[in-house]
Amino acid sequence: MSRRYFGTDGIRGRANSFPMTADVAMKVGMAAGLSFQRGDHRHRVVIGKDTRLSGYMIENALVAGFCAAGMDVFLLGPVPTPAVAMLTRSLRADLGVMISASHNAFHDNGIKLFGPDGYKLSDEIEMRIESMLDRDLSGELASSEGLGRAKRIDGVHDRYIEFAKRTLPRSVSLAGMRVVVDSANGAAYKVAPAALWELGAEVIAINDEPNGLNINDDCGSTHPLNLCKKVREVRADIGIALDGDADRVLIVDENGSVVDGDQIMALVAESWHQAGRLAGGGVVATVMSNLGLERRLDDLGLQLHRTKVGDRYVVEHMRANGLNVGGEQSGHIVLSDYSTTGDGLVSALQVLSCIKRSDRPASEVCRKFEPVPQVLKNVRFNGGKPLETDSVRAMIEDAKSRLGKAGRLVIRPSGTEPLIRVMAEGDDRSLVEKVVNDIIGVIGTVKTAA
Repeated sequence: MSRRYFGTDGIRGRANSFPMTADVAMKVGMAAGLSFQRGDHRHRVVIGKDTRLSGYMIENALVAGFCAAGMDVFLLGPVPTPAVAMLTRSLRADLGVMISASHNAFHDNGIKLFGPDGYKLSDEIEMRIESMLDRDLSGELASSEGLGRAKRIDGVHDRYIEFAKRTLPRSVSLAGMRVVVDSANGAAYKVAPAALWELGAEVIAINDEPNGLNINDDCGSTHPLNLCKKVREVRADIGIALDGDADRVLIVDENGSVVDGDQIMALVAESWHQAGRLAGGGVVATVMSNLGLERRLDDLGLQLHRTKVGDRYVVEHMRANGLNVGGEQSGHIVLSDYSTTGDGLVSALQVLSCIKRSDRPASEVCRKFEPVPQVLKNVRFNGGKPLETDSVRAMIEDAKSRLGKAGRLVIRPSGTEPLIRVMAEGDDRSLVEKVVNDIIGVIGTVKTAA
């Protein structure tokens, strides 16, 4: 069955356009509410959101749908995605919802669903909900006396701050550290600075004044340049860049250089391995993570497991194989000892703890390996399946041969656009660039001939 609503990370689109409309959101509430009816108890759902203007519209539509399905709704307001996952379990809810389009601009929005265990829903459950969205559900909804109620929950920020702080030993203090935190005018604009301050850090907060339109606008983990400048300007020890829903993080060292998710995973894995805490003898990352990470882990006697792109696939592999560290180069870091999904603040606290413990600057502590030259380019195509043509297949095989065992080639169609992403890496940058350009050129020829 083809998907009309759900993508790789819930439902996402331009606000007030299909599928991100009030009508669809209400139907999602009805369908998901009916899908998670489990027994005779009063069923409940928690709903959080980031700071987008359209969050008000989507939130109210979801409330209407869930109440119509007979579910009580607990409204959390603007909170990070990992807080929704955590509070779904803490409040013994049957379902959790996060209204966010993550790192996208304000004009987009999305709906992410979490099961009662705090994990994102499986493909099977998403497909079951999707099959109900275009169906008349009026005969399955709650009776007049069985309608749900909605209420706002107080103290949500304090709960999450305390949860994040408890991921560090009580003996760890950030006193003496000057930290710049960029909340991307998003969901963590209150909790991230507060948690760091409570742990003793001198906190300089930037992009912490959301107005509904400025989320991820030239700020946060997708646009860290201003954070780099601020770190150098105030001579901070470290910078922390979150995205709009705070499920991803990048670090900026004292020199203003960006530390990506691969380096963060290497740092945490090495630290936990030395402490005897690393489970499963390795780390889970996607096919896009740098070959340098794989080599660094190999030097430590650890294995790098690779999955398809998407944090949900990372988490699935971690759960199936008993690993507790995983993530993506983009900064989705999943530490399953604490969270069921990516948590930017908790990951940043692990980095800060390593720096504090080593008593060395971030530039030394966070650079665990030298990245292998990596080139990623996109090529647009007009219909058809260019990757299945003989000319493209031949060029791909030739490219693999030229890169040899010391390089990698990853080619994958975009899940949301008519694009093919071509990534290659190896020790010889000029060879890597030529390989990518050659493949792009052949795909372009196929596109022109189509």
